[in-house]
Amino acid sequence: MVFSNVSIQIPTDANIIFGQSHFIKTVEDIYEAIVNTNPTIKFGVAFNEASGPCLTRADGNDQELIKSAVENLQALGCGHTFLVVLKGGFPINILGRIKDVPEVVNIFCATANPVEVIIATTGLGRGVMGVIDGSKPRGLETPEDVRERKEFLRKIGYKR
Repeated sequence: MVFSNVSIQIPTDANIIFGQSHFIKTVEDIYEAIVNTNPTIKFGVAFNEASGPCLTRADGNDQELIKSAVENLQALGCGHTFLVVLKGGFPINILGRIKDVPEVVNIFCATANPVEVIIATTGLGRGVMGVIDGSKPRGLETPEDVRERKEFLRKIGYKR
């Protein structure tokens, strides 16, 4: 077994949702989950099959984001994984619906942070061991940090 890490290349001002799924209709069902939840969000979704023709399947409503999802999944080379690359919304806006998609097995991360995927390669193929999502903590928030966090959440419309 050989371990490696691959960085996901996230476009400027984009977020990702990276997960594991198990069936060829993943792309269609994730597409429907997103547009039925937020029809104005721009996104691309790709899914790596792990059986049959073992293709990368893709869909979405923005060609740049579809291309990003495909390129990242092909660089990872792990079967039964999917990647949503989105703009004009946040993962929190659609994550619940994606988790409800019957084919979705696991969500590894939902973020705009730099992401590294830890991969194991065996004679059978490649699989995700985990992800590194952003940086390590630098300390405990102060009362000023609490105030700034609360102001930020109100500024972006998540709290009143």
